[in-house]
Amino acid sequence: MNPMLSAESVSFHRDQRQILQDVSLDIRPGERVGLLGANGVGKSTLMRILAGAWQPSSGRVLVDASEVTYNRKGRDRVRSRVQMVLQEPDDQIFATSVAADVSYGPINLGLSEAVVRERVDEALDATGISHLREHVPHQLSFGQRKRVALAGALAMHPGVLLLDEPTAGLDPRGTRQLLDVLEKKSEAGTALLFSTHDVNVAALLAHRLIVLIQGKAYHGDISMLKDEAFVEAAGLELPWAPIISDVLHRDITMPRDLLA
Repeated sequence: MNPMLSAESVSFHRDQRQILQDVSLDIRPGERVGLLGANGVGKSTLMRILAGAWQPSSGRVLVDASEVTYNRKGRDRVRSRVQMVLQEPDDQIFATSVAADVSYGPINLGLSEAVVRERVDEALDATGISHLREHVPHQLSFGQRKRVALAGALAMHPGVLLLDEPTAGLDPRGTRQLLDVLEKKSEAGTALLFSTHDVNVAALLAHRLIVLIQGKAYHGDISMLKDEAFVEAAGLELPWAPIISDVLHRDITMPRDLLA
């Protein structure tokens, strides 16, 4: 399958500091890609570049094999295909009701009232918050606000979802519920790129990994996190499931009940 979203030799500098260096990646329909790295390594920066919000210092981003342009028309094209969900839901939520917040994007696409209503209902149902549709978002719990932000992105029917630390601040139950939602969207064909510093969440959800170290991207699967020197250089920790699998010489599946 052809990539839905690509970066080709993307570099980014800010305040004379190089944050990303020659990063390339492809994301295809239905893939779940984990983006790992220590705090401050450039995960959020890369996501904002992939979402078309920031322009790279060099290199290019492609959506459906067409290069992203940084005028209004170009950004609107990216937003119709790529949606980013920020780590802090309060940075995205602004309306006075959950339904109004989730409907904002589809309304701006110029969709009919009936189609907007259908998309809102679908997104609220997918995230399990239909019963909160008339609630004031900022009166909800942190986990519920996370779901509102995700529902707003899903209502846009994106081909690619970019999720910045989607499980940060969630309790184990909230984490399990969110991972269920993301897996279902992936199975329906939505591509996912999610940043995290939780290697165990990555081991559970990702098909493959991209690890950022000093601005450079290293590609592989969960087995790359068995290398202690590599993990230390990345500022991460060893994931317990594949390590125990090696010790016992059999596959170990991580129980979601143990997610922190």
